[in-house]
Formats: sequence, structure tokens, C-alpha cells
Amino acid sequence: MKLLRVGTVGAERPALLDGSGVLRDLSGLVPDIDGALLADDAAPARIRAAAAAGDLPALDADGLRVGPPLARIGKIVCIGLNYHDHARETGAATPEEPILFMKAPDTVVGPNDPVLIPRGSVKTDWEVELAVVIGRTARYLDSHEQARAAVAGYAVAHDVSERAFQIERGGQWDKGKNCETFNPLGPWLVTADEVPDPQALGLRLWVNGELKQNGTTAEQIFPVAEVVRYVSQFMTLYPGDVINTGTPAGVAMGRPAPQPYLRPGDVVELEVDGLGRQRQALRSASLPT
Repeated sequence: MKLLRVGTVGAERPALLDGSGVLRDLSGLVPDIDGALLADDAAPARIRAAAAAGDLPALDADGLRVGPPLARIGKIVCIGLNYHDHARETGAATPEEPILFMKAPDTVVGPNDPVLIPRGSVKTDWEVELAVVIGRTARYLDSHEQARAAVAGYAVAHDVSERAFQIERGGQWDKGKNCETFNPLGPWLVTADEVPDPQALGLRLWVNGELKQNGTTAEQIFPVAEVVRYVSQFMTLYPGDVINTGTPAGVAMGRPAPQPYLRPGDVVELEVDGLGRQRQALRSASLPT
């Protein structure tokens, strides 16, 4: 299933994109798409039954904002340098274990909402990523089978990063990763049954129509199941948590000088096979949104 949330900021309603591409209202069936829904093993069957019976009213998608597909995210765990080609382009050694950092849930915006370049930024960068959405509590997982069973679904994530804040300002990476609007998510939460092999997905990103990233999750150093298993050794994962699994080669930081970092007025578009497409116009954080 392709689950999404539509409407104005803070007033999104749950919806389903059916197999014919029609947007269906789920608000009469479920209160929202969040960790509580994902943890309910009976929920997918209820939604599928209502869709098959024709009980879900159609929504007019024209002009309707698409919000993040997941509400009340608990935490966002990110994996750094998780693609062989990205490590090579940045001159970094291949990590022996996954590199973990966190993004605050309040960085999440809709897939087509504006992205704000922070005040003082000169190195705002793009990163298309596969996001994993957790559907059951996971702690100290022993196997990849257990890890796969903990995954509710997948989404497109844009891990926007300010490289000067991240690398040149001391401390950890968090300063360059947690600026407002720095995690567009969606358009859909695609349930795991529709993604039989998360290691066979193409990822692409364009800036002003020019293809910048064109990679595949087959290049991941630590595949999805290992990432989920590994993270569960250090923190408990709960339904509604998100893991951003890293980006392939093609970021601005990995290009020769002068690196083409993002500026106000740029337009970024990105997609992951089967998970939908995003489009963001870049604005200055000094301007009203």
C-alpha cells in the first residue's frame, strides 16, 4: 500500500493512493498514519478490505498539499557514509561499522515543501536517501530476519546538509543536519510487502534539471537489514521511528571546486524507484515561508 497524509501544515488527513492512482480518504477508518497505526497488525487488512469494498471516498488531489507520510515521528537515526561510491568521492575510508547520527523530528517537512537555506550558510548540500520506517519495537535484534520483520515500510528522504556547519564548526555533525526543513519525507509510506528487495532500488536527484545523483541501494556498505539490526544494539527502535540509510555519490561536497552548493532559487527534485518523487524550491531562512 501507498499511505500518505494530505492537507495544510498541521491539519493533514490520512490517505491511500490506490492501484489506479486515485487518492482515497482514510480519515473515516484510521485517525492518522503514525506509530500506533503501524504497530496494529490488523490495520493493513482493515484498510485493504475497505479499499476493495469501495468504502474509501475519493479525494480531489488537484492543489492538495502532500505532507510527510508519517505523523509523530519518535526519532530519526541516520547512517553516514553508507555507500561505497559516496565514500570514494569524499575521500573517506570505508567504515568498519555504521556511522550513526541523529536528526530531530522537527526537521521533517512534506516532499514538496520549501527547503530553507540557513542564515550564514555557504555549503548547503543535497542527499537523496532511502528511509526505513519501523513498525514494531526492536531491541537487541539477533538476525537480519528479525530486522526485516521490524520494518513497516519505506519512503524517500532528502537528508539536506550544511557542510560547513557539519564539518568546519567543531563538535559532532548535528549542527549541519538539524536546520529547519532539512528532512523532506515522502510522498508515500510504501508498505514493506511492496518492496521485495530494498537493495535493488535506484535513487536519483536533480538540481535545476541537471542530474546530480544516480545511484542504487546495491552500493550500500551496510544493507537495510544490517542497519536495523545494528542500530537496535545501541537504542530501542519503536513504531514510527525512521532510519535514513545514507546517500550515493554525486553530492556537491564530492565535486571539484568550486563546489555547486545550493542557493536560494534552486530547485531540487529527487526520487527512489517505486517510492515516489519530491520537488523543493530553495529559499533563504531570512525570508518568511
